[in-house]
Amino acid sequence: MDLSAINPIVLFASLMVASTPILLAALGELVVEKTGVLNLGVEGMMITGAICGFAVAIETGSPALGFLGGALGGAVLSLIFAFLTQVLLSNQVATGLALTLFGLGLSALIGQGYIGQRPPSSGDLVLGLDLMVFLGIGLVALIWWALRATRLGLILRAVGENHDAAHALGYKVVRIRIAAIAFGGACAGLGGAYLSLIRVPQWTEGMTAGAGWIALALVVFASWKPWRVLLGAYLFGGITVLQLNLQAAGVKIPVEYLSMSRYLITILVLVLISVDRTRATLNAPAMLGRKFHASS
Repeated sequence: MDLSAINPIVLFASLMVASTPILLAALGELVVEKTGVLNLGVEGMMITGAICGFAVAIETGSPALGFLGGALGGAVLSLIFAFLTQVLLSNQVATGLALTLFGLGLSALIGQGYIGQRPPSSGDLVLGLDLMVFLGIGLVALIWWALRATRLGLILRAVGENHDAAHALGYKVVRIRIAAIAFGGACAGLGGAYLSLIRVPQWTEGMTAGAGWIALALVVFASWKPWRVLLGAYLFGGITVLQLNLQAAGVKIPVEYLSMSRYLITILVLVLISVDRTRATLNAPAMLGRKFHASS
C-alpha cells in the first residue's frame, strides 16, 4: 500500500469532476421541489440525457451539441411527468418511479447502436477540469441568488409553500410547476450527458448506477439549500474518487466494499435525517408532493 502516490490537488480536481453529474441533477430537483413537486424520476431523466447527449455528440461530432441534446432529452422526459402529475393529477411518487423505469428502458433501446463507441473530446481547461464543472458551480450561485433575491424566486417559493394562496394572488401555479419540472429535467439530462461524454466517457446500459437516487437524497440532506447541495455533492463525489484511489494504492479492502461505500453513506444520511424529522419538516416546502386543484 502506497498512499504517497495520491496527489491531493489531482484528487480534489477528480472529486469536482465526479461530483458534477450529481450536482447538476440535484440542483434541478431542488428547484422542482421548491415549487412543491416531488419528482422521483431523476434517475430516468439522467440516463435518458446520457444516451441522448452521447448519440448527438457522436452523430454531429460536437460535444456542445451533445450537452444540448442531453438537456433536451431530460427535459422532454420530464414534461411527460409534468403532464401526468400537473394536468391529469396522477400520484407524484408512482409517476416518478414509472418515469425512472421508462427512462432506463428507453435509453437501453436507443443505446444499442452506440455501445463501444467513443465521443469526441471536450477538452480540458485546468487540472483536468472542463467547462461543465465551472458551469455547475455557477449554477449553484445563480439558483441561490434567484431564490433569495429575485421576484421569480419569491414566486417559486410561494407556490411551494402555499399553492392555494399563490393561485389566489393570480399566479399560474400549474404553468410555474411545469416550467420548474422542465428545468429540473434539463439539469438531470445535463448531468447524464456529463457522465457519458466526460466522466466515463462511453455509453453503457444503466451507467448512472443510482446517481439519480443519490441526487434526490442530496436535496433532503442539503435542506433544500443550493450551497449545501454543492457541499453534499463534493462529499459523495469525494467518496467515489477516494474509493478509486484506495484501490490504485493497493489498500487491502475488498473492491466490493469500496464500490458500495457511497450507497452506504446515502443510506446513513437518510437515516440521520429521519431521526431529526423536525428539522427536515421545517426546511421542506409545505406543499411538497401535494396535488393542486385550480378549482379549489
